[in-house]
Amino acid sequence: MNEHESDHPTNRRKLLTRLKRAEGQVAAVRRMLEEDAYCVDILTQIAAARGALEKVGHLVLSDHLEHCVQSALRSDDPEARQEKLDELMDLFERFGGLQGR
Repeated sequence: MNEHESDHPTNRRKLLTRLKRAEGQVAAVRRMLEEDAYCVDILTQIAAARGALEKVGHLVLSDHLEHCVQSALRSDDPEARQEKLDELMDLFERFGGLQGR
């Protein structure tokens, strides 16, 4: 297992379950579009899919903070610490919209 793999099978199961839910919601959006469903219903389903993906992102970020970042910050390697801090700044810039639900 490398530094990027989760040590926690429970977290991995949660992530996969949530991701499957998001996939189902995206598939539902496609079906709704194919069936010319009511716009508000389609938008509601899109919001649900977005929320599911955001939750997956939140859980992955949380796992990264709890394991990868903590490990780097506790290390005696100042370059590793700075690398993780720079990486976090980039993540927060790119995924600033991630919110726990």
